[in-house]
Amino acid sequence: MTSAQKPGEGTNPRGIPYAPFVDNVNDYVSNRSEVESTLRSFQEMISKYQFMEMNTQRRSVGLKEKIPDIKKTLDMVRFLKLNQQNASDEDDEGAKEIETHFELNDTLYARAKISTKDTEEVYLWLGANVMLAYPIEEAETMLTEKLSAAELSLANCEEDLEFLREQITTLEVATARVYNWDVVQRRKEKAEGKDDEDKEEPDG
Repeated sequence: MTSAQKPGEGTNPRGIPYAPFVDNVNDYVSNRSEVESTLRSFQEMISKYQFMEMNTQRRSVGLKEKIPDIKKTLDMVRFLKLNQQNASDEDDEGAKEIETHFELNDTLYARAKISTKDTEEVYLWLGANVMLAYPIEEAETMLTEKLSAAELSLANCEEDLEFLREQITTLEVATARVYNWDVVQRRKEKAEGKDDEDKEEPDG
């Protein structure tokens, strides 16, 4: 990274741009007239990064809630698949039934018996009050892919959050450096002005 990298020079894998890294303020701000606009630009970028951080954090929380549900559903599908395979090796009289409870409401459950030999498909919630029937093999494949995609998205979210925090810190440091540079320049100008006044004063 150069001493005065401009915004947009390079991005992370999700296309989030790097923040400008200010090592030498003189390379980034040529004179004091640019200080105010530069500080305003930094603050706008910080606000954008914070907005992205908030959205990414929200998406991360949603994925952390979603992944355990997918895992639980996938485990159940695999359990049914295993019992179906075991039942196919037995005769009709030896076929087993699974007794279970399923949720009707938050606090209401019903008891049910499932014939493992006749269980060829499962019903899965797809969201937005949509439920579809899938053959067990297809359901396992879909859920496995869905779990992998969710885990990858979560990993990307965690990586992006770390990246965004680094960019916010970089901008905060850049803001402090430009501000401090401006303070020093003001003091120099004030001191130079005083020196000129002293030179212009006649001798008593």
